[in-house]
Amino acid sequence: MNFVSVRVITDDITRLVAFYERATGIAADWATEDFAELRTAAGTLAVGSTRTVPLFAPGSAHPAANRSVILEFLVDDVDAVYENLADTVEDFVNEPTTMPWGNRALLFRDPDGNLVNFFTPVTPAAAARFGR
Repeated sequence: MNFVSVRVITDDITRLVAFYERATGIAADWATEDFAELRTAAGTLAVGSTRTVPLFAPGSAHPAANRSVILEFLVDDVDAVYENLADTVEDFVNEPTTMPWGNRALLFRDPDGNLVNFFTPVTPAAAARFGR
C-alpha cells in the first residue's frame, strides 16, 4: 500500500488553492472547477469543494471544521519560508521553533483554519529520518 494524498474540503476552493499555491510555490492541477491537486514528490494535497461531498456520502465532510489534523511540508529553510509568508498567512500559531525531535517548525492556519506545519530537520538524527 502507498499513501497518496490528503484531501481538504472547502467552501471556497479558489481561495484555498490560491493560498496553497502561494505558500508552497506549487502550481495546482485543476481536474474540474471543484477539484484541484498540488503534487509533490512525496504525496499530493487535494482540495475539493463542498459540491464534491455528496459524491462520497452527503454530509460526510464539513469545511473549516478540522481540529485534529496537521498538514506537514518538508522545506529547505523554514526561516526563509516564514519571511516569505509573512504577508500571506493571517494566523501564525508559532514562529519558527526548534522542536525536541530535531525539526525547526513553523505552524500556521490556512484560510479555513486547518493547521499547517512547514519544517526543516536541523539535527543529524532528524535529517537522517528524511534522507538529508
